Amino acid sequence: MSATAPTRVHSHSPPTDPPPRRRRFTVAGADLSASVAVFLIALPLSLGIALATGAPLQAGLVAAAVGGIVAGRIGGCPLQVSGPAAGLTVVTADLIHRYGWRATCGITVLAGLAQLGLGCLRVARGALAVSPAVVHGMLAGIGVTIAVAQLHIVLGGNPDSSVLTNLRALPHQLAHLDPTAVSVSALTLTLLLAWPRLPGEPGRLLRKVPAPLVAVTGATVAALLTGLSLPRVDLPSWSSHALAGLPEGPALGIVAAVLTTTLVCSVQSLLGAVAVDKMAAARTGAQARLGRSDLDRELLGQGAANIVSGALGGLPVAGVAVRSTANVNAGAVSRNSTMLHGVLVVIATLLMVPLLEHIPLAALAALVMAVGIQMVSLHHIRTVNRHREVPVYAATTLGVVVLGVLQGVLLGIAVAVFLALRRLTHTRITHEEKEGVHHVHVRGQLTFLAVPRLSRTLHRVPQGAHAVVELDGSFMDHAAYEALQDWRTSHTARGGSAELTGRHGTFHRAETPSTTCRCRPWTPWRNHQCALPSGGAAENTDPRAAHAQGTGARESVSPGTAGGTAPSPAALTPVGATTTTPDTYPHELARGISSFQRNTAPLVRDELARLAREGQRPSQLFLTCADSRLVTSMITASGPGDLFVVRNVGNLVPPPGEEHGDDSVAAAIEYAVDVLGVRSITVCGHSGCGAMQALLTAEPGATPTPAPAPPPTPLRRWLRHGLPSLERMAAGDGTAPRLAERPAADAVERLCLTNVVQQLAHLRAHESVARALAAGALELHGMYFHVGEARAYLLGGPAAEGVFHDVREDMREVEEVCGPA
Repeated sequence: MSATAPTRVHSHSPPTDPPPRRRRFTVAGADLSASVAVFLIALPLSLGIALATGAPLQAGLVAAAVGGIVAGRIGGCPLQVSGPAAGLTVVTADLIHRYGWRATCGITVLAGLAQLGLGCLRVARGALAVSPAVVHGMLAGIGVTIAVAQLHIVLGGNPDSSVLTNLRALPHQLAHLDPTAVSVSALTLTLLLAWPRLPGEPGRLLRKVPAPLVAVTGATVAALLTGLSLPRVDLPSWSSHALAGLPEGPALGIVAAVLTTTLVCSVQSLLGAVAVDKMAAARTGAQARLGRSDLDRELLGQGAANIVSGALGGLPVAGVAVRSTANVNAGAVSRNSTMLHGVLVVIATLLMVPLLEHIPLAALAALVMAVGIQMVSLHHIRTVNRHREVPVYAATTLGVVVLGVLQGVLLGIAVAVFLALRRLTHTRITHEEKEGVHHVHVRGQLTFLAVPRLSRTLHRVPQGAHAVVELDGSFMDHAAYEALQDWRTSHTARGGSAELTGRHGTFHRAETPSTTCRCRPWTPWRNHQCALPSGGAAENTDPRAAHAQGTGARESVSPGTAGGTAPSPAALTPVGATTTTPDTYPHELARGISSFQRNTAPLVRDELARLAREGQRPSQLFLTCADSRLVTSMITASGPGDLFVVRNVGNLVPPPGEEHGDDSVAAAIEYAVDVLGVRSITVCGHSGCGAMQALLTAEPGATPTPAPAPPPTPLRRWLRHGLPSLERMAAGDGTAPRLAERPAADAVERLCLTNVVQQLAHLRAHESVARALAAGALELHGMYFHVGEARAYLLGGPAAEGVFHDVREDMREVEEVCGPA
């Protein structure tokens, strides 16, 4: 058969895929080392937690193995390590005390089934809505309960199932110490605390061995060498290992037990997955390939692990913070590390029983007591205190200690809801007069419930007085907003003035349409923070500020804008978006676009649809600098279709016919005048212009140097169009442009003012502009915007040529008719 025969035979047949190659199971070196590190931590902790619950010690090993293999394989957080958790100790101990061990295993199976159901319903994200203060308080209450119970074993006694009973019995236990148990426990705690703090290079190498393993091993070796007689680990034969049984008792009690186990396992696992995501995201290199956890899948994995663990006679399973942290820090890159740690636990359970039975119970109790103490985190306490949620934290903690886990969590949720309602309804409104100004201070959330008190207080302000209303809160509903605006309108109509301020700036009311003033509802900026804080981020916390996004006039940006001051991300980020570093710019741009689509687009959609149908008909050409601080729609209160904007470095207009001219500016001018038929052209300069500073710092009279000197940069070639402005200022003929109310602050400001006048002269030289001026169809205007003062100045008429006047003075009479613009 020829070599081409197969091609002819199968030319019209679908291509056949090659037989699939069998995938080989490979383990990265980082996963292997991480699994060993996690295993060395999990082994003593699993035995200690089983001891603390009163379950057979093998149950802790079963839960560790199942958590690693089953939850590690199915779960949605690859790097989270699951197993017997300290947070489940109190719940499990109470279940064993009430129903016995086999029934507790059955309840664990039912809790796993409940977790599977919740995972199928995809409610995992909803569990994260629980207040962090409730979660931290729950863990703190569990930690207190564990520490008090294990303290009795550390001292040589036996704990009770009730934390209150253990507290009452503590004085008697202190009076009857067992020196042997105390010495072993003290050695364990000393090693546990001192090992992570070993100094120097040798200490850095030794610290790679987990401290829990060192503490338990050290205490075991010391007990063997000294011949101390004290209770040790007793692992019964696997042939007598108890499996799950059906729970017996009141149905309501069993349901509550299942719900409690489900709640604690699920919340701890989901919060642990979120924490692991944060730790993994902070890493660099190959580990960064991992994406965010699938919380619903994680819930399914935890449910499956609990079903298997309970059926095999193991403790309840949940994500464990200590082991997960060790896994991430050890450099694990996949779920293989978690699964391998479970396999190592199985191997140790089968082969290391003689070694494990030498471990003193006091050493395990000291280890678990230290874990319980660490669950009462000072960092969490400071956090809830900063957010004023100490009552929620305290109520949850005390509820867990006194009543139980489920009851304590429900109590904490109730307190959290009560505080939220109180903050929402509790508003303090005060009124005082200082130096003729009436101050109305509103503290708290401003809702419809506070409107009657707000109205009574506002009407105490006399007619014609100046009032300042300070809103010290983060929420104001529609009823309160309308009440404030209605009062402000009536107060100003009677000759008074009103200013609405907040903690972060001034609130400006939206302008209302009238027969003599065309105003847009999308133009005002409310509470926008222009100044960047030290961290380099501008933050706007006013939730209404999103409506204030200036939608922007039509802009034609000339290629001349390529040089000069580079546009910062803040120039494109809408109100409410946080501007950070250029590395996060695409993310901030997406946030800005999302904010526009959500908040501003509904306000302008009808107007933009009309403009799309009818085409643009701007009345003005606005030529200004490319500086990011100049937001044309904001400083001119313009909207879509109002302005045809040209921006370049230095707001320059190259004279026509000049060598090395820039046709993009001339093309925009011709299009605006001849095609769009604009009625006016405004050249707008601004303070602190980088182009003018560059002109001043250049050497006077500098000319291009001959080869082999490097050619001028695009920026320097562009700035040549500003040299006439520099020459005009240097002439000093007594007619230099100036501000009406004060002299120019420095040479840069004098050049900025002169440049506006000079560019107007360049405009008149363009044929289309000269023709429209001669026909009386066009006007030219000069404008200067002082960025630091947020003040605009307009160039006066022929009688006062070269004098820039404050716009507010010229518009005072207009404001009396239309209101402040």
